[in-house]
Amino acid sequence: MQSRPWPQVPELTAQAARAVAARGPYPLAMRVRDELGELFPDTEFAEAFAERGRPGWSPGQLALVTVLQFVENLTDRAAAHRVRYGMDFRYALGLELDDPGFDASVVSEFRARLVEHSLEEKALELVLSSLRDRGLVKAGGKQRTDSTRVLAAVRDLNRPELARETLRAALEALACAAPDWLADAVPVREWAERYGP
Repeated sequence: MQSRPWPQVPELTAQAARAVAARGPYPLAMRVRDELGELFPDTEFAEAFAERGRPGWSPGQLALVTVLQFVENLTDRAAAHRVRYGMDFRYALGLELDDPGFDASVVSEFRARLVEHSLEEKALELVLSSLRDRGLVKAGGKQRTDSTRVLAAVRDLNRPELARETLRAALEALACAAPDWLADAVPVREWAERYGP
């Protein structure tokens, strides 16, 4: 990991995101960026990442994606989709309009690293600290929750998605290897109508 400062929102991204946001309620991801700024510095997650190797996504940005993913009840695939196509997520992460985003597996790998290095409460502590500094949360109350529940809830969302993807990949492999057998064994048209959507 090469620690980077939190990126500024590129001008074109800011213009496009604000134009889209003007048509409805101001998106949460953009409010978080505007009102809280840099919530998750990369240095807070340094012990979970090597200093050598190919540079990857910023741990601070992945922490923000994970928090927004939980708040909006998104699977890993849906969160990656929002980073790729959602102007509010692009704005919050400070991404250029042509940034390709990341694969959905990056988010689950990030969560696994947090758990492996006992950093699962770090994101929660950073959010609460930022809110406390702005006077939005008072210390000593019973507002705290266990962040492992957040990670478990996101994991539970991804299990059915993993099962669907495994079945789809197996059927595609069978369609290439033994198309005649597959046509006899599986009512393809009925399956497509039932499971396609």
